[in-house]
Amino acid sequence: MSHTPGTRAAQKEQSRRALLDAGLRLLEHQNLSGLGVREVTREAGLSPAGFYRHFRDLDELGVILVTESLQSLHLMIRTILAGQGDAEQLIDGTIAVVARHVREHRAHIRFLARERHGGVQRVREAIAAELAAFTDETAAALGTQPQSAGWSAADLRMLAGLYVEHLVATAAAFLEAPADSPATERRIAALARDQLRLISLGRRHWPVGPVG
Repeated sequence: MSHTPGTRAAQKEQSRRALLDAGLRLLEHQNLSGLGVREVTREAGLSPAGFYRHFRDLDELGVILVTESLQSLHLMIRTILAGQGDAEQLIDGTIAVVARHVREHRAHIRFLARERHGGVQRVREAIAAELAAFTDETAAALGTQPQSAGWSAADLRMLAGLYVEHLVATAAAFLEAPADSPATERRIAALARDQLRLISLGRRHWPVGPVG
């Protein structure tokens, strides 16, 4: 019996997903530049020839993993920007969201941390482009807040960049914390809170409009 087009499409997507998941698992322990097609297909239970029905090369697989990994980061940033409460509540909520995000997406966060400054140029560029887009989105959201009245677009983007870089660095720090050391996680959270307080304090005192 021949397969229907819908069945074939489902099988193709299943194979593609298996390759992406296999790549992500392997990349928890090594960089993309050191990974081979045969390793990925063996991990996925597929033939090497099957790999090229879905991806041109491992760089393309890596770029797709960047998109998937940063989709979850995108949702995290939206959750943080939608937070309600005073400054201290928002700071505490932000750190809690980051910690939970790392627990739920460890493989994706580890992949981004490894590859952001890794040896595959296309993947580095993809990560940089996605983070730049997140910075633009964050700047637009900050611009709607009353405390941003009078801020220039350049200053808003600079502030947004500080927030995005802080979130990424905090996620990486939580990722490296030993799983059996709650005290380490608490120290990371305390430092991250103080850093956010410093950014918040600087924002309140940043000069707006013409200076001098």
